Amino acid sequence: MKKLLIAALLFVGMVSFAQDADQTSKPQREKLTPEQRNDKQLKKLTSELNLDASQQTQVKQLLADRSAKAQSFKEARQAKKDSNMKPTAEEKAAFRKQMTDEVEANDAKMKSILKADQYTKWKAIQEDNKEKFKEKRKERRENP
Repeated sequence: MKKLLIAALLFVGMVSFAQDADQTSKPQREKLTPEQRNDKQLKKLTSELNLDASQQTQVKQLLADRSAKAQSFKEARQAKKDSNMKPTAEEKAAFRKQMTDEVEANDAKMKSILKADQYTKWKAIQEDNKEKFKEKRKERRENP
């Protein structure tokens, strides 16, 4: 009788533990193609900034160019990673400068596309997103 009771308690404990593990796991994010991501971002920007048709086409082109450059950077980094070559400090600094230049160029293009009030709103949205990213990163570091 004791063995049966212990076995039943052990079974109940295992089942409840398994259910808790399922509930705490993060939901999987859907994988979007670069075009789908660009379209999603364009829709979001259109609704938040009230873009007109001309601005939408310009922003769409800008997003496509930006994602193509990001993909090429990603492939270049992956190629270096696959060859097991760690980047030197100079290469890291050059890459960081290149990324900064890309961000500034993107910012200048958006400034030329958007009206003044839209641009300030876009910059505020970027700052909010940056803060959210920092919070998520901090949370991930605390709870690996």
